[in-house]
Amino acid sequence: MAGRCSTRKGRGLAPTTRTSTTSRNDAFSIRVVSVPSPSEVAMGGSAVGRITVRDFQDDFLMDLTYWSVEQYEASWVRALQLLETSNDATSCLISSMTDPASSNFVFCWPLYRCGDVVYIQNSIIFMDQLTEQFNPDDPWRSVEQRSTIDEDGHVISEWQTSIDEVRNFLLNRSAQRQ
Repeated sequence: MAGRCSTRKGRGLAPTTRTSTTSRNDAFSIRVVSVPSPSEVAMGGSAVGRITVRDFQDDFLMDLTYWSVEQYEASWVRALQLLETSNDATSCLISSMTDPASSNFVFCWPLYRCGDVVYIQNSIIFMDQLTEQFNPDDPWRSVEQRSTIDEDGHVISEWQTSIDEVRNFLLNRSAQRQ
């Protein structure tokens, strides 16, 4: 049986749909770049997050009806720390989520560590296609094994960085908060 670092072709209906592009340098970060006022949050306003992986950068909306900005950030730290548990760990960064009890999907960035390399894909977790209940405290349990070909035979492009860059991000983040 292949390890989690191996890839597989798509298999029928998958609980995630992935999109991405390839990039070329080693920088990594995920952060909040804009936070709405409390009155905007009360009216359904979203924060804006930004992920940077090498020369790729993407801004994304963060729904604040279920999680606060601080809860997203805490989840990101736990997800990145999980990559340290194994040379072939799988994790994910939640980018936007509403209440899982009534949600149809969750937006995320799956992370696949394979030795010193961390592969990152953009994904949607479809709640009605999960084999177990989604847990916001362990969202990586709902991420499938890394695939490079989707169920329609299309290449799933992905970003790649190093575990050292992820470590550097966590260390710099910790230093900035002290």
